[in-house]
Amino acid sequence: MKPMAHLGVGIGWRPEIADAVERLDGLDWVEVVAENICPGHLPEALGRLRERGTRIVPHGVSLGLGGADRPDPEKLAALGERAVALGAPLVTEHIAFVRTSSPLLEAGHLLPVPRTRDALDVLCENVRIAQDALPVPLALENIAALFSWPGEEMTEGQFLTELVERTGVRLLIDVANLHTNRVNRGEDPAGVLDAIPLEALAYVHVAGGVERGGVWHDTHAHPVPPVVLDLLAELRSRVAPAGVLLERDDDFPPEAELAGELTAIREVLTATARALPQAAAPDTEREAARNPAAGAEPEAGAEHGAGEAARTRVGLAQAALLSALVAGTPVPEGFDRARIRVQVRALAAKRADVVAKVAPELSGILGGRAPYREAFLAYAKGRPMTAGYRRDALDFAEHLLIQDLPADPAARRRLTAWWRERAGARPPRRIVRWARALAGRAA
Repeated sequence: MKPMAHLGVGIGWRPEIADAVERLDGLDWVEVVAENICPGHLPEALGRLRERGTRIVPHGVSLGLGGADRPDPEKLAALGERAVALGAPLVTEHIAFVRTSSPLLEAGHLLPVPRTRDALDVLCENVRIAQDALPVPLALENIAALFSWPGEEMTEGQFLTELVERTGVRLLIDVANLHTNRVNRGEDPAGVLDAIPLEALAYVHVAGGVERGGVWHDTHAHPVPPVVLDLLAELRSRVAPAGVLLERDDDFPPEAELAGELTAIREVLTATARALPQAAAPDTEREAARNPAAGAEPEAGAEHGAGEAARTRVGLAQAALLSALVAGTPVPEGFDRARIRVQVRALAAKRADVVAKVAPELSGILGGRAPYREAFLAYAKGRPMTAGYRRDALDFAEHLLIQDLPADPAARRRLTAWWRERAGARPPRRIVRWARALAGRAA
């Protein structure tokens, strides 16, 4: 693998801190959530960064390459379009599944794939499909997890190594996720770093979290703790990463605190005096094997894909788990039930928080954050998300109207107007609301 182009130290770009990001001294690059931007209508602040030469990398969260289904061509095309619009040197995604198609369920979160041969076969074929469709190289991130799958056949290091060997994909290593998995799954971060091919390292994520009740929550809403910086130093002692990025998604601190965290990252990176090998990018021949336009022949075995039987087995296992997490069905055998309960609560809380951001008017209509949250969590129990957060917000509003809620007539009129404006339809008549309410009680 040839050396990857230097990125330096960067930060995750979010609209809430756009002004602060523009003012940060010595900022080399930014990463943006791919699904949050429109190529033809970039936020002005992001456009200014690009104009002054700041590199921008799109970071996808919705492909679900670890899922049993093959990647959605439209999602791949959208991710590639953003890479082109931003002039990005690569795009990144996650080793995770986020939905199932039978039944149709959305997690609204990155969930771990089982480290089994079946799951690896499915992931590798999905990665190759994505590589063929994308105009730039792809890197995949290790995720944080609250629980482990029963019956796993490989360690994290073995799983990631074989993924790289079979696909030539780059790795985005999140050292905060390594710490999360140490606390929650008993994994050894140093062992993972020793096992994986660091020559495939694209760049590194650093983020904060918090421990509650013996469980580490990767919140991206807390300061980076010393233990995560120690893991960055562990990685730095093995290789000089081409880029390191600070992630912050919520509870944004003052600009000086963000600058201080970036300074702490730089200090870790420069603390090791001895020369180290530079992290490498994938061999261009290997990239060409995934991209017909490059005119190279695929390497031996690259055409081998996951059998439909393997996809079926992975799909059934993921559907059973996701249904337990979001639809209240029994927890599949072998999972830690206490940890699954923690994940259920975390998914519901995240769903409520994201819907509140997508539709901030709802909290005001319902009388504030606490009444909104109580009403939404009651709605979400047993009503899984199937079509994304914006649809979820509309379904929540319709659910309240069916129940003749809110109780205050003025608030109900405001909610009716809000729903009608966005749904483009008349709210259900009273007789329809009664019928739906009775059907819900019967179910």
